[in-house]
Amino acid sequence: MRAIAIVAVCVAAAAGCSRQGPSRPAGLTAADAAFQKQLQEQFLDAKPGSVIEIPPGKHALDRVLTLRANGVTVRGAGADKSILTFTNEISGPEGILVYGSDFTIENLSIEDTKGDGLKINDGENITIRGVRVAWSGGPKTSNGAYGIYPVRSRNVLIEDSSSWGASDAGIYVGQSTDVIVRRCHAEQNVAGIEIENTIHADVYDNLATGNTGGILVFNMPNLSQPGHSTRVFRNKVFKNNLGSFAAKGAAVASVPAGSGVVVNSNSQVEIFDNDIADNQTANVIISAYFSTNYYNKPGIDPHYDPYPRAIFIYDNRFSGGGDSPDALELKTLKVTMFGLNGHFPDIVWDGYRDEKNLVNGQPPAAERICIRNGAVGVLNADGPHQYKNPSTDATPFRCELPKLPAVELAGRT
Repeated sequence: MRAIAIVAVCVAAAAGCSRQGPSRPAGLTAADAAFQKQLQEQFLDAKPGSVIEIPPGKHALDRVLTLRANGVTVRGAGADKSILTFTNEISGPEGILVYGSDFTIENLSIEDTKGDGLKINDGENITIRGVRVAWSGGPKTSNGAYGIYPVRSRNVLIEDSSSWGASDAGIYVGQSTDVIVRRCHAEQNVAGIEIENTIHADVYDNLATGNTGGILVFNMPNLSQPGHSTRVFRNKVFKNNLGSFAAKGAAVASVPAGSGVVVNSNSQVEIFDNDIADNQTANVIISAYFSTNYYNKPGIDPHYDPYPRAIFIYDNRFSGGGDSPDALELKTLKVTMFGLNGHFPDIVWDGYRDEKNLVNGQPPAAERICIRNGAVGVLNADGPHQYKNPSTDATPFRCELPKLPAVELAGRT
């Protein structure tokens, strides 16, 4: 069995770290500057099998840590013990930036980065475990966009991790394949957990609360792949009523405050066995790209599919919510249909559908929105006609779809 090289990071010059090289950055103490220099060297020199250990303590850094090697583990002593803080970051903007496969990062915190907290590009066999990313000043537009952010990756496991204060998405997986996000906590982000343009994702046993939107499953245009086949189950998604602080023009800025689970322009999505409550716009929203008010300036790929298809919602537990929707047109619709003290049904569909693909007035059986959730109500908001003819008739949604298989990650359970 191949020996694992353990790379111990010195905390201070007194512990034996070299103090040669440039003078320490103005924002760092001598101990922090020595720690940063040694840590950057370990990231740059890492080889397959290296384990970079982050000792207990709150360690101030002012430069991004970049890793370009496969088979590396970065390990702290615990998210509440090993903390990397980037309050005075002058070069980045990420906290940790990874280009590599067979990568594991676990048991540490990343705080107050200028940009994304942890970003992983084009990797395979990625494990993120016990990682906390946070912006200590609370929700601000100036916070980094993404907390935990693997993109264009395969076989991704994110577990027992958390994100607080991201100005876009706390835990985001984009343009990836075969993904599990489980037992995570997302709070005070614009989007708590977001799965975007990703194929085969399981999102379960997570807590999303206090965000603008709880859990999002999106497809956006002009990206490397369209997403499909996501299961959202056994999550607790409640009180996601935080006013949006997304940057102007960001796609996530279209998400209304008070959104529980949102599916936009994605296909083959299952939402089941969740506890979803007290999301003031709606507990579940299903929408098309046309409802986002986000349009790509260069134009939209003609092959992009803007419609949600094959959405199956069943056996969830809903309560509260829908009583104070965001945006004037939704407030007006709610009062018109349900009265000043009324509320939207638990499931709101914007009403956009592919009119060229209807059979006897309905989408093909394999592409329908199906709801098997007891007496739970649904609203067709009639977005295509500016909400002029909304309907609460649940009959078109009384159907079932084949259930998706569980995501299996190679070499992990």
